Amino acid sequence: MDKQFAQDNLSEDEHIKDKSDFLRGSIKESLKDRLTGALDPDDVKLIKYHGSYQQYDRDLESERKQQKLEPLYQFMVRVRAAGGITTPEQWLALDGLSDEHGNGTLKLTTRQSFQFHGILKRGLKPTIQAVNEVLLSTLATCGDVNRNVMCNPNPYQSAIHQEVYALAGEISNYFLPKTTAYHEIWLDKEKVAGTPDFEPLYHHTYLPRKFKIALAIPPHNDIDVFANDLGLIAIEENNKLKGFNICVGGGLGSTLGNKATYPRLADVIGFAPKNKVIEVAETIIGIQRDYGNRSDRKLSRLKHTIDDRGLEWFVSELNTRLGWKLQSPKPYRFVSNGDTYGWLKGVNQKWFYTLFVEHGRVKNEEGYTLKEALREIAHIHKGDFRLTGNQNLIIGNVEEKDKEGIEAILRNHGIKDHRKLTGLRKNSMACVALGTCGLAFAESERYLPSLIDKLDVIMQKHGLEQDEINIRMTGCPNNCARSSLGEIGFVGRAIGRYNLYLGASHNGDRLNSLYKEMLSEEDILAELEPIIAAYAQEREAKETFGDFVIRKEIVETSHRPLQLLQ
Repeated sequence: MDKQFAQDNLSEDEHIKDKSDFLRGSIKESLKDRLTGALDPDDVKLIKYHGSYQQYDRDLESERKQQKLEPLYQFMVRVRAAGGITTPEQWLALDGLSDEHGNGTLKLTTRQSFQFHGILKRGLKPTIQAVNEVLLSTLATCGDVNRNVMCNPNPYQSAIHQEVYALAGEISNYFLPKTTAYHEIWLDKEKVAGTPDFEPLYHHTYLPRKFKIALAIPPHNDIDVFANDLGLIAIEENNKLKGFNICVGGGLGSTLGNKATYPRLADVIGFAPKNKVIEVAETIIGIQRDYGNRSDRKLSRLKHTIDDRGLEWFVSELNTRLGWKLQSPKPYRFVSNGDTYGWLKGVNQKWFYTLFVEHGRVKNEEGYTLKEALREIAHIHKGDFRLTGNQNLIIGNVEEKDKEGIEAILRNHGIKDHRKLTGLRKNSMACVALGTCGLAFAESERYLPSLIDKLDVIMQKHGLEQDEINIRMTGCPNNCARSSLGEIGFVGRAIGRYNLYLGASHNGDRLNSLYKEMLSEEDILAELEPIIAAYAQEREAKETFGDFVIRKEIVETSHRPLQLLQ
């Protein structure tokens, strides 16, 4: 019997998984039920593994209640792309689906995935089928499994980048669920008689909670490696990839009022040669499968397993299962966790243009028709499109002769050299929040741009308009936009009210700390202006905003990743 079944009081989700027949449930029947726009409650849980969340339009909630109508149920669909790379043909297909079945926009996520929003139940199957037709998938983008594997999306930045990107794809494919339920439900494949499903790693109740893996290449931590259950830091010697430092136990989500929940950065526990990395990852996932909390989902991430049992226990269990010991961690250095914008020439002699996409929302607005511009580029582009971990987009593998044409399209649509591209805005991130996310207490994506407008006035007043300060906002403490790693971080508490956090490092290896609670916009501006003014006048050479806040003891320093030397 697995250790997981020795736990008492299993959560509802565990019972649903147990009886789901490897994630089938009654999803097929729910999709055919025309009396409601929703799925059966158990299927709402199970459909996450297939890449979708059931949501509802919160902006219309009161109006529909008055009309005695059920909520306007709709679905978010997330598309998996390891390392975030797609072809122009795939981009055009996703762009078309967003218009045909979604709300007319594409969302580039903080895990290098695509999201559609506003899909009605009748459009769910056609959307997932169309995604698969262009050789992409929605499988395991949600649910208690390994999610989309992140890495730097430019494999042509160096030979090391190319090798790390290839490994990210290998890891992503290796840890996909093996159930055939996805292909039966969405792609109309017939189950082969006499061949029962079998999950050699996940077993039939999968993991206690989601699991996230990311690969970083120093000196850039552009995927926030310490925020993941498993982080892999590439170690290079003499221009060759030697292996990876192994980081475990990252996760930023928490619950207001529940002190047992908290954001945590991963600990660096050792080094593994590159040919051993998948073995190490599989073993770590197996430990979490067997020992993770299956009674309380708020305490079920790997970070809680490690903190409950101790880091020394975890490393000992890992080494025992491996049958060999990790080596001591190798030296590394990170300098930032943001993106570098503009043109970069790859080792393949082609060009890569990193484009700012505000909070990852690809849409058209007056004077700034981004969605139309990217569609126009996709029709002529011979390279690819790459999503970054900061919700931005790289137009990749551009020939020298094609650069001018792409720049002209961006300029014609009001995108290149936009007047609002200040240092603060280019280093901002926000989650979706209202009006689709059922967990959000406050606005985020729809509000942060206007708040930055006001903060930019203060920044410009003090000569800091182009200074890079990471600013992140989430509508709740689940931290989808990694607000705990913002030098300035906001967490929504209620409509128009936010907790303000300060002091994260600029390179993603230190969490921020709570500064003030329940602030209105007026309060936020009043609190931040004197700190920004002091930073402009009193900072040391090359001192970042987060480090300044700590040095001045405006907030106390928080957890740094532990180097567990062996």
